[in-house]
Amino acid sequence: MQEHADILFANDAFYYAFQMKDLEAMDGLWARGAPVACTHPGWPSLSGRDQVMQSWQAILTNPESLAVTCRGARARRYGEVAFVTCYETVGENLLAATNVFLREDGAWKLVHHQAGPCHVAPPELAEEEEEDSRLQ
Repeated sequence: MQEHADILFANDAFYYAFQMKDLEAMDGLWARGAPVACTHPGWPSLSGRDQVMQSWQAILTNPESLAVTCRGARARRYGEVAFVTCYETVGENLLAATNVFLREDGAWKLVHHQAGPCHVAPPELAEEEEEDSRLQ
């Protein structure tokens, strides 16, 4: 149960850095030793830490970037890898997102983020920890 809370905390930290436009915090959330990738809505897929961090710099320093809020986060873990599925509200838009984490130096670090349009709102967006004993 604590592992899921830690994963959700790492996910919350990601969205907090996003909301605060804190590039230094965002940089600290991404893995340094593992390969990373990111697919922003409407962008081509980016691979490698340099490309991914350049994209975050462009987004976070853009004064016209809309606020992003995470809702309905659910964590799933398999050993040293975890992923969170959630929804992002960006202005009036709803996006479905997946954030993949890897345990690196004792902390959950992002290795992949992908978000895209969600045209059908889910029935409920309550955040909950989902624990599946098969994935422990």
